[in-house]
Amino acid sequence: MASQRVFPLSCVVQQYAWGKMGSNSEVACLLASSDPLVQISEDKPYAELWMGTHPKGDAKILDNRISQKTLGQWIADNQDCLGSKVKDTFNGKLPFLFKVLSVETALSIQAHPNKELAEKLHLQAPQHYPDANHKPEMAIALTSFQGLCGFRPVEEIVTFLKKVPEFQSLIGDDATAQLRQSMNGDSQAVASALQSCFSHLMKSEKKLVVEQLNLLVKRISQQASAGNSMEDTCGELLLRLHQQYPGDIGCFAIYLLNLITLKPGEAMFLEANVPHAYLKGDCVECMACSDNTVRAGLTPKFIDVPTLCEMLSYTPTPSKARLFTPTQSQDDPYLSIYDPPVPDFTVMKMEVPGSITEYKVLVLDSASILLIVQGTVTATTPTVQAAIPLQRGGVLFIGANESVSLKPTMPKDLLIFRACCLL
Repeated sequence: MASQRVFPLSCVVQQYAWGKMGSNSEVACLLASSDPLVQISEDKPYAELWMGTHPKGDAKILDNRISQKTLGQWIADNQDCLGSKVKDTFNGKLPFLFKVLSVETALSIQAHPNKELAEKLHLQAPQHYPDANHKPEMAIALTSFQGLCGFRPVEEIVTFLKKVPEFQSLIGDDATAQLRQSMNGDSQAVASALQSCFSHLMKSEKKLVVEQLNLLVKRISQQASAGNSMEDTCGELLLRLHQQYPGDIGCFAIYLLNLITLKPGEAMFLEANVPHAYLKGDCVECMACSDNTVRAGLTPKFIDVPTLCEMLSYTPTPSKARLFTPTQSQDDPYLSIYDPPVPDFTVMKMEVPGSITEYKVLVLDSASILLIVQGTVTATTPTVQAAIPLQRGGVLFIGANESVSLKPTMPKDLLIFRACCLL
């Protein structure tokens, strides 16, 4: 059925060491719910569920009436399904990758380059930066989700420099003094001081880092044994990160970067040059199609400290300012829209009460991918004769300008996420 432009997808599971084990992982639970034949191994980490087109994990079409192709192959032959603007802007390709992440072990101190820097890095070191695209990301919490994002207000960093002498030792007296003085200066003075502090820390000698980190771990462990609070030094997190990455410089980054805990439905947007790390929890993530990541700690992967120190946005912000607030649709009371300031993607969240017997999905001039996180529905559309059953973990590709209705098969609330491109 060549004209069919709405169909279910079988997505790609990635098992990385930092993922949650077995049924503790939201990725594994969604996978098992959508396919009863899937066997979840409790001794394996289920880290990511990929929904989209990617050379390392292209979704497969689950419909016998369509030739057995991956989603990327099918889109290459049916580019009009992307929508006219999307097709022309992104050269006939789906511009985003939609994911679910389940994080147990911290996932690298990193940032993503803008397009200009991405092109430069790709030319210089294609083995580490495999494409010339930028990689903005949006993370929306499914469970309590902890991460680092952006530089803390200077006052907070100065307080940590006083309370954590091991941290101050690595930053050094000169950079510490410069940061204190910048509190009375303009934004340029603050940015320069922050860059000096971050660079001194990240370029510290490994031997010195290990010595100071061991001293700090010993001191905090003694406080914990004595029943004293560790809150003023982020002691609990410090000990956890050190256990995961012993002797790693990234453990000290918690004193420079905002610590954020997202509640389900809360989001953070990671634009170019913003330092961040995912620490723990489950989230829906959408990103531009790229593999460009510049790392500097809490990772076994390639580290590029000079590039990271040079590229970062050294603008301090309160942690609350790092939250990305969705807008409520004027036309649909159940629809929240997370629309970041980049053209590559938008994420929609639909929370439909169980009392609704039919829910019409918003028609868009963009291909989109829809994920059922909670509930069971049948999807119907004028271009497909048979209804498409979707359970928790079910994924549906919707071509541009297609009309889709979802009918719950039982009176339970629905939670649905949808990735698209709103140009």
